[in-house]
Amino acid sequence: MRQNKVNAIDLWQFEREALSNGYSIIAGVDEAGRGPLAGPVVAAAVILPFECDTKGIFDSKQLSGAARDSAFRKIHESAIGIGVGIIEPDEIDRVNILQATYNAMRAAIREINQKVDLCLVDGNPIPKFGFAHRGIVKGDAKSASIAAASIIAKVTRDRIMCEYDDVYPQYGFAKHKGYPTEEHIAMLSIHGICKIHRRSFGPVARAEEEKRVWAQTELLWDKEENVRHQNT
Repeated sequence: MRQNKVNAIDLWQFEREALSNGYSIIAGVDEAGRGPLAGPVVAAAVILPFECDTKGIFDSKQLSGAARDSAFRKIHESAIGIGVGIIEPDEIDRVNILQATYNAMRAAIREINQKVDLCLVDGNPIPKFGFAHRGIVKGDAKSASIAAASIIAKVTRDRIMCEYDDVYPQYGFAKHKGYPTEEHIAMLSIHGICKIHRRSFGPVARAEEEKRVWAQTELLWDKEENVRHQNT
């Protein structure tokens, strides 16, 4: 049923409108990783050949992992240009996740290394973006270019989180990719935070505070125990 719905959507309607309005180099832009408690936010910008074969290229959230990997390879084989922008957790904490997302998108567009006439961006228009763009709500399910960008961003970020899982295996990053699952929250309570956690996010801040309180409590207990030993 979902496949029939996908087939019924004209994924080139926004690109076609842009071409009719005089734009020639059109990039789809999307991000992955706004919601996680750990890891970077990743954005991608993709320029596809107009009306190329988009079979298997759709909103990354509606594809299985295997289907995303297949689409990722297909996009790299056919795209005219691909750019990726990565903003790390410390920068997310410094500027906030919304601005970090915009910065990742700008970095992705710049990385294409060619002039882009118009960006089709998933979501609402972006104030002071610096690039000519059109915001398309749920654009990853409406535009071939944005769908391709969503896949590049998602697969790139998932692979980064799998690499972090080797560095911090206690958190299960390969499984939940840093999102606030019950397992991740539980591991935060047990192990505290690590270098790639976003300290400005509520659950991370609370886990850090809990760890600080426990450390102070344990220090107090140690002092009391030393006093008792000295008095015996």
